[in-house]
Amino acid sequence: MTTAWPAGGGLVPAARIPGGELAEVAAAANFAVLPVGAVEWHGPHLPLGTDLILADGFAAESAVPVAGGPRGVLFPAVAYAACPGQTRPWPGTVAIRPEIAVGYLADVIEGIVAAGFPRLLIVNGHDANMSTVRAAMEWVSGRRTASLLLVNWFQLVTPAETIDIYGERPARGHGGAYETSGVLGFDPAAVRLDATTDLPPKPKLPVTHPYVLVESRPDPWQGWSGHVSLANEKAGRRVRALAGERLREIVAAWIAAEPPNPPTADPLPSASVPVPAPTAGDTTETGETG
Repeated sequence: MTTAWPAGGGLVPAARIPGGELAEVAAAANFAVLPVGAVEWHGPHLPLGTDLILADGFAAESAVPVAGGPRGVLFPAVAYAACPGQTRPWPGTVAIRPEIAVGYLADVIEGIVAAGFPRLLIVNGHDANMSTVRAAMEWVSGRRTASLLLVNWFQLVTPAETIDIYGERPARGHGGAYETSGVLGFDPAAVRLDATTDLPPKPKLPVTHPYVLVESRPDPWQGWSGHVSLANEKAGRRVRALAGERLREIVAAWIAAEPPNPPTADPLPSASVPVPAPTAGDTTETGETG
């Protein structure tokens, strides 16, 4: 049912598809999209729905109407998420337990796949979702034939590029200039740049190796940190353009790739593996020890 899409593809909202037309729309779609965000304090200058604005915004960027473009179906965003201890005490953060988040996400993902969308793109706007969504994806992939793609918008612009945009001062922290600019790229009216002053973040470890550091409350910290004075709408438009273009490149390559085989409950080959006959002097079969 290609008439469900604008000319050149793009996205149609799943919530508006009549139940009687779902199978036809699913058969004509190239993929489905699920934004995942959070309701979380990001400082006095950013809205509680920062991660939802970014997840929804970049999900919409995954397929824009262009000649020969892909056809996607956009599902309503997952709004609530597990949140770190660093933001849970701050006003407006609505956190669910990680084990609840994994189970909930597994049900949502499996439901979308079961509705006829074996290719599902999950666009993430909240860093803590990376672990819970990944766990849920792994669970579903063992139960359903599915190609599940997780993309975190935050990683689509490189640290070197953020230095080029903002200079040498750190910009990529929670509620910092990079995230603030991202929101400005989609919804400038939601940002209050005059509501706070810069809160320089705690320096990173002086190493180049990858690591994950989780701390109770880094100092300085007010549920956010960063040089928000570096954020502006021009930077936001650049971040949106860069990340959106790269997301579409990922989607195009993913759609062009071969789909996976169905999962199996039997990890062994279907043909039995021959067991070599015992050789002279081999007493393991009888349990003899000499």
